[in-house]
Amino acid sequence: MKKNSIGLDIEKSLKTVEQLNILLSNYQQFYMNLRGFHWNVKGSNFFELHLKFEELYNNVNIKVDDIAERILALDGVPLHSFTDYQAKSEIKEIKGLTDGSEMVGQILNDFKLLLESQREILNLAGENGDEGTVALMSEYITEQEKTVWMLKSYLH
Repeated sequence: MKKNSIGLDIEKSLKTVEQLNILLSNYQQFYMNLRGFHWNVKGSNFFELHLKFEELYNNVNIKVDDIAERILALDGVPLHSFTDYQAKSEIKEIKGLTDGSEMVGQILNDFKLLLESQREILNLAGENGDEGTVALMSEYITEQEKTVWMLKSYLH
């Protein structure tokens, strides 16, 4: 078994890198959607949602960097073009929304997809003894499960 520069199985790490690049693509599209929501939300909840969307996209921006750096730590190459992101992302571009509740509903859908993807990566990395990726995914999952609960509560 060949090992990469941090002592992990190269083949298994490449599979993790592939999944992390899909996650990176999802986060990049999620970021763009959140920016659009921040700019275009209208209605009586404008002020609170405008701030919440900014908080979310700032958080996602940090995760984009974390994921790209984790890919590099695994001796992979992070995707870095919007063409690649759009080709790999399971989160789709959202245009034309102005209703805050619809935006929050879309964010909840996107978090569900992100959570599923992160759980898959956590399991894949765990099989390789890749504690760094496991810890990163675990941190994201814990944080986002709470965010999902809060956003669902906002809608009801």
